[in-house]
Amino acid sequence: MKRCSGILLPIFSLPSPYGIGTMGRAAYQWIDFLHRSKQSIWQVLPIGPTGFKNSPYQSFSSFAGNPYFIDLDILKEKNLLKCEDYESILWCESDQRIDYGILYDLRLKVLKKAFSRFRDFERLENFKRENKEAQDYAVFMAIKNSKSGSPWYLWEQELKKRNLAALEDVRQHFKEEIDFYLFLQYEFMEQWLNLKNYANSRGIKIVGDVPIYASLDSCDVWTNPKEFMLDENFLPKEVAGCPPDAFTEDGQKWGNPLYLWDEMKKNGYSWWKSRLGFAFRLFDIVRIDHFRGLESYYAIPGEDKNARGGRWVKGPDKDFISFLKTSFKGKKIIAEDLGFLTQKVYELLDLSGYPGMKVMQFAFDNNEENQYLPHKYKKNCVAYTGTHDNDTVMGFLSSGNENQVRCAKKYLGAEDKTDDETTECFIRAVLKSSADTAVIPIQDYLHLKSEARINTPSTQNDNWVWRLKENYDSSGLYKKIALMTEEFSRC
Repeated sequence: MKRCSGILLPIFSLPSPYGIGTMGRAAYQWIDFLHRSKQSIWQVLPIGPTGFKNSPYQSFSSFAGNPYFIDLDILKEKNLLKCEDYESILWCESDQRIDYGILYDLRLKVLKKAFSRFRDFERLENFKRENKEAQDYAVFMAIKNSKSGSPWYLWEQELKKRNLAALEDVRQHFKEEIDFYLFLQYEFMEQWLNLKNYANSRGIKIVGDVPIYASLDSCDVWTNPKEFMLDENFLPKEVAGCPPDAFTEDGQKWGNPLYLWDEMKKNGYSWWKSRLGFAFRLFDIVRIDHFRGLESYYAIPGEDKNARGGRWVKGPDKDFISFLKTSFKGKKIIAEDLGFLTQKVYELLDLSGYPGMKVMQFAFDNNEENQYLPHKYKKNCVAYTGTHDNDTVMGFLSSGNENQVRCAKKYLGAEDKTDDETTECFIRAVLKSSADTAVIPIQDYLHLKSEARINTPSTQNDNWVWRLKENYDSSGLYKKIALMTEEFSRC
């Protein structure tokens, strides 16, 4: 069986003249590029609507798509937009960074123009009936917008508690706004599934990312408060994060409310069944973020300023794995098993049978037994040079820890090589490993430096804003990637 290889690129990083990547022409061209490059995987980040700080891991709903990804040219082809409706939001392609402030101010106005011309309300009603979570999300967003974006836990009591009479009043009073958000989800799903079908027809499978936690200010928590660790005011008693380590002396306080796993178990993990069922409608393969949190999770008092005062709490463990394997038998799942790992986490991963992740940038600490050294990889894993949370390889080599860089160059036999040459060695080391699957961020194939980094955890840096230039394949990059892939494929 031939090894499987692919490239990591978020949707928002695709080229487009409209300030952010979309599901339009450039996405189809990207799939063609993957096909020419002999790749069989496209890995993306979560594609839900983003909230505070624009992180795809803090979404307003686990059951909705990001309306910014809706392609405006496709809406024009459907006679829902005219050129003059959105020519004012054209960005010069030299402006590579995403400006979410401008998107927030202008994009929804353009989409409302498209909705004003929409007439196929029978299909919208069918979509509404078949997608209960989309209904909830539309109501949630209509209320939120009427309150200038205020989080749901600050709404009046009858709305916080989802009083039936209050919700019916909202549905009557904000019907057009609710229908608008349903329209956005209808268009998103149509565009996404068309794109996915095209990818599959070209031999490309899409790997999607499911964050383990839901955002506090989300429709998920608003509609299911009894399944989260909240107090009488609907504020989290404890929140998710990870402990202090060599990289962050205060640890990381993510702020997501924790699950009441015992309550979830009582109803057969029904919320998770719906959530992952939705994910498998969107993706061929699902990566479960922070897999180690299923064995034990780090709980931080909600009022604490950092993660120092957290504690480890036993998670759903083997029972949840049993649920996954029964409910999603035959489905392909990747376990994001990075972070502070214990023997029990390794045992849980082995029990699941899911491939874990090996990130080469974590390998270089002068420990010959480091599990991230490429010659240590097992077949059942997905190998990466780095992920969206890492610097690019070029960035790592030019500004990373000097001892780690020295160790990396020694391991690769690249002491006398340039950073460009060493980056090639990084990629080849991953491709030559025993891993069944290898995924390389496109930034590393392009030899891009730190300005192309996607995210720097626990910082307020310019995260989630990098975009690929339209001429990324102008020098025949696909030929080089295809040759490297063919050279190191295993049978």
